[in-house]
Amino acid sequence: MTIELTRPTTALFESWAAAVAEFEGGHVDGGGYDAGMVPDRAACEAFVAKAARYADPAAELPDGHVPCDFLWITDSGEVAGFIALRRELNEHLRQFGGHIGYSVRSSRRREGIAKEALRLVLDIAREQGLDRVMLTCDDDNPGSFRTIEGAGGELQDVIDASEEGHPRLRRYWITL
Repeated sequence: MTIELTRPTTALFESWAAAVAEFEGGHVDGGGYDAGMVPDRAACEAFVAKAARYADPAAELPDGHVPCDFLWITDSGEVAGFIALRRELNEHLRQFGGHIGYSVRSSRRREGIAKEALRLVLDIAREQGLDRVMLTCDDDNPGSFRTIEGAGGELQDVIDASEEGHPRLRRYWITL
């Protein structure tokens, strides 16, 4: 297994489309697109352009959006998942999202991919000058909260996030 964080590119269209399809139209944490998106070539091209825009510190973003590095978690050139590093927090992210969001496609879970991707993105956060980052996960997702805790995550609290579609949400901080 060779896990890397890769900038979105149309060169990985087939692999990206297969990964997105595994989420069956649901929300993809760290994916950077809306639930229900059809993973066709046009959607891939649009997302690659969006990722480049959000990564540009000088870009003007829509209201409520923050600069972000959308990355694909790849294993030997195949898309295994998605991870996003938000370089700042707005009020919504401070409450429900945090600096980092990630998802691993169902066929690749329980292989240590999220653990390695989180380690790699924490290195990027450090390089960008962040001294601590916030992450959230559903309270009923032990795989995710164990990954976060294994990376040094300290539980801040568990909140009712039903207005966001999550019954209970764990909020963590990792000091870099």
